Amino acid sequence: MHVNEQEFVVSRKTAIVSGGVVLAAAALSACTTYGKAPAPASGPPSEGATAPGPPSAAALATTADVPVGSGLILDDVVLTQPSAGVFKAFSTVCTHAGCAVSKIADGTIDCPCHGSKFNLDGTVAKGPASRPLEPKAIAVEGTSIVRA
Repeated sequence: MHVNEQEFVVSRKTAIVSGGVVLAAAALSACTTYGKAPAPASGPPSEGATAPGPPSAAALATTADVPVGSGLILDDVVLTQPSAGVFKAFSTVCTHAGCAVSKIADGTIDCPCHGSKFNLDGTVAKGPASRPLEPKAIAVEGTSIVRA
C-alpha cells in the first residue's frame, strides 16, 4: 500500500485542526458555569436562607417566613419583603447568564456565578446583569403568600 505525501499532509492537517477544536471546546466548557445550579450550602441556615417548604400545598410561604428587609428563596421563586407588609416575588434565574440566585444577604439577592446583585425590588444593584429579575405574580391571602 502506497500513501502519497499529499494524502498524508491532509490527514495530519485534519487531525491537528480537529484536536485544536476539541481542546478549545473543552477549555470553554471548563470556564463557564452557565446553567449549573449552585451547590447546596452546609451548616445552619442564615438570614435569607432557603425555606424548608411551604406551610400548605397551595401556599409558597407565610408572611412571617419572609423577613422585613430580606427574603427567602424557594425552588424557582425569590420572595422578598422590602418594607413591612410589601411582598414581592421574582424568578430565581439571573438575567445575566441564567444561573440560579443562591442567597439573600445584606439587602441584596445574590447570584454566585458572576457576582450580580439585585435589590429586594428585583432591580439590578451590581452587574454584570443589566436587567432586573423577572417578576412573578403572587397574592397575600390572610397570612399565606400564594401564586396569583
